[in-house]
Amino acid sequence: VQFVESGGGLVQPGGSLTLSCVASGFTFSSHGMSWYRQAPGKERELVATINLIGSINSGTRYADSVKGRFFISRDDSKSTLYLQMNDLKSEDTAAYFCKRSAFADNWGQGTQVTVSS
Repeated sequence: VQFVESGGGLVQPGGSLTLSCVASGFTFSSHGMSWYRQAPGKERELVATINLIGSINSGTRYADSVKGRFFISRDDSKSTLYLQMNDLKSEDTAAYFCKRSAFADNWGQGTQVTVSS
């Protein structure tokens, strides 16, 4: 199982970024997926989750801190998870990671997002 995150960078407050996570080593379409982030000196936190397309529990969930600003999506044909981040704030600065929901997968290298003027 492997995750390769990309799309991070330096952005000004109020700006936008879209992160991507390419997954391999498992059947992507059979798993819920999540984005996490870890800021310097803080514990890793769950940012957003997306369930299986078409499942009874299909849908998305977000941390209160990003609700209405971040949007998670997936393209099962590409085994890719996305995180659209809008109206970025300095407190969104962190390394962002993806993995299967409810699985103890090894973490990928993550992608760094820095929000600063």
